[in-house]
Amino acid sequence: MKPLKTSAPEQPENFIDTLHGLIYEDMRLVDNLIQESLQSDVVLINQVGHHIVNSGGKRLRPALLLLIAQHFGYSGSQHINLAAIIEFIHTATLLHDDVVDASLLRRGQETANQRWGNEASVLVGDFLYSRAFQMMVDTNSMRVMDVLSEATNTIAEGEVQQLLNSHDPDTSEASYIDVIQSKTAKLFEAAGRLGAILSERDPDDEQAMARYGMHLGTAFQLIDDVLDYSTPNSALGKNIGDDLAEGKPTLPLLYAMWNSADADANVIREGILNGGLDNIEIIQKIIKQTGAIEYTAELAQKEAELAIESLQRFSSNEYLDAMINLAKFSVERQF
Repeated sequence: MKPLKTSAPEQPENFIDTLHGLIYEDMRLVDNLIQESLQSDVVLINQVGHHIVNSGGKRLRPALLLLIAQHFGYSGSQHINLAAIIEFIHTATLLHDDVVDASLLRRGQETANQRWGNEASVLVGDFLYSRAFQMMVDTNSMRVMDVLSEATNTIAEGEVQQLLNSHDPDTSEASYIDVIQSKTAKLFEAAGRLGAILSERDPDDEQAMARYGMHLGTAFQLIDDVLDYSTPNSALGKNIGDDLAEGKPTLPLLYAMWNSADADANVIREGILNGGLDNIEIIQKIIKQTGAIEYTAELAQKEAELAIESLQRFSSNEYLDAMINLAKFSVERQF
């Protein structure tokens, strides 16, 4: 077996373009299928669907599935269909999340719920879910449907658990990790597993790719939560402190509360309980002083290393190298 390359990834701002360039033709076909599958006789569905699908997302989940299929030399066309399904499920969760969180910005643009209202966003999210399941049936594979339906159900459970954790300063680190693994990492895991299933790999290979996806998705969300307190709005594409405004007890906030003096801890506790940004500058200072950003980033780094470790069983090629660099990018990015 050839050793895995461990060279440093390209600069973060260039990496996504390089990644998509590697699977350019496949991504073009996925984008075409997404646009085709979004079509509806209901004008509002077209408007809202196209708004969020074309709003500048990184397309990492479908890209992961395509990379794995190419790595294993898959020669069929079902990977295009499954990549589009993965993106539809992800997009549906974004529409619903923005309603629950009353978000105003996503990827630097006005959210669908802000432009068209909560009702339209929820219903178009439902349309995307149902369209995804229509496309699943077309795969004519019970194994594929089992993976995707289980992932979708787990994501929904994660969304509900996050709602229960909102405004709860007593949320544990374990509960926080469970939410992000269910809500975010599960679809990365499904993409990894499906790439191996399509390629008819053995159970060990399938499990390795599933582990890669789970660890990658966990690292990605941990860094998202770091960036909420450390990155300007223009780079992140949303308002700084949105998690605090929504009363979300993410790890940087919880760690700062656990490791600060009583007076500072009470400021954070009140911030989680009540939401809002009244004390955002004070809380950012506490987060910085307690090393909460570094702690969360170190946890993300460990997840990225576990993701890369999951690939050790495979021979190196340009697609596997891209997956290694994707894990590195997940913790080095600033957006």
